[in-house]
Amino acid sequence: MPSFDIVSEVDLHELGNAVDQTNREVGTRFDFKGSKAHVEQNEHELTLVAPSEYQVKQMAEMLDGKLAKRGIDVGCLERGRITETNNEARQVITVRHGIDQELGKTISKRIKSSGLKVQASIQGEQVRVTGKKRDDLQEVMSMLREAKLGLPLQFTNFRD
Repeated sequence: MPSFDIVSEVDLHELGNAVDQTNREVGTRFDFKGSKAHVEQNEHELTLVAPSEYQVKQMAEMLDGKLAKRGIDVGCLERGRITETNNEARQVITVRHGIDQELGKTISKRIKSSGLKVQASIQGEQVRVTGKKRDDLQEVMSMLREAKLGLPLQFTNFRD
């Protein structure tokens, strides 16, 4: 029976490349000269550090551009508040990956309410969809692409 998996993943290598490019651009830009502004990456957590809140926002825009060029959807970023201390501003950005239980339930409810003859089952951080017809599975894919779920989805492991 044909099936596919719905996942939400971020390529950590491409994320690291985008962070490196952002740090390189921060080092060469005139408005950041002499400051200790940089982006730190710790697995799925990014920290923007700059002397002022304005510069943190500038770095966030640069990072968004670099991520988009590398094929990473910025919808997977969860931005924290910008905190300012004496002479330093920080913003923690969490890179969301995997489908949590609530979103998995929402996806399976949408699939079941569509009326297509497919089954959806939550398997950890992914949702597996199976059906008899390949066309039904492709219809589910297009329906989920159009839905605004708040997290970018990828469709993997398509089997006939």
